Amino acid sequence: MPAPRPEVSDEALMIRYQRGDKSAFSLLVRRHQSPLYNFALRQIGAPSVAEDVVQEAFVRVVQNATEFKHEARFTTWVYTITRNLCVDQLRKRALRKHPSLDDARGNDEGGEGRTLGEQTADPRASVEREATGSELKERITRAVETLPEDQREVFLMREVSNLPFKEIAEIVGVPENTVKSRMRYALERLQQALSEYEEYARALR
Repeated sequence: MPAPRPEVSDEALMIRYQRGDKSAFSLLVRRHQSPLYNFALRQIGAPSVAEDVVQEAFVRVVQNATEFKHEARFTTWVYTITRNLCVDQLRKRALRKHPSLDDARGNDEGGEGRTLGEQTADPRASVEREATGSELKERITRAVETLPEDQREVFLMREVSNLPFKEIAEIVGVPENTVKSRMRYALERLQQALSEYEEYARALR
């Protein structure tokens, strides 16, 4: 059997799009739309607003495609755009309590589209454990919601979007050590909030 063809990188797709290949942009959208939506949704809490943010992010990618440098990482660029749009939305809605992060997430393939609590739940749990899991899920949701904004966005980029610390630092515009500190503080807050669930708290360390 022939060896599988390596996946085309995001950066190579952007170069192709800059040269007029519209199908390359379509592939970028399919590849990143769901992760970006999950990130925006957990930041903002409103599905319709998160959808608008992601749509606007890709519009800006199109509008500024010529500015993308070949040596840059596409994920850093598009997450920076999305993150800034989320910050704008949060500022506009600062006086309003956003809906729970436990809202429906849409597509659930590969763990995407689920809440953090759902991703930690054991699908084989007994009725008793399912009840505990449901309570834990709600506690996780509330704990993440109460994190300071700078800690929450780092936590979500790391745990939900699985971005490396170096890339997160570029996105939020602070040194990598600052990002790691924010992540550490976020985990400490979550450990404290979930201290009665020792198994989960240990997993956060």
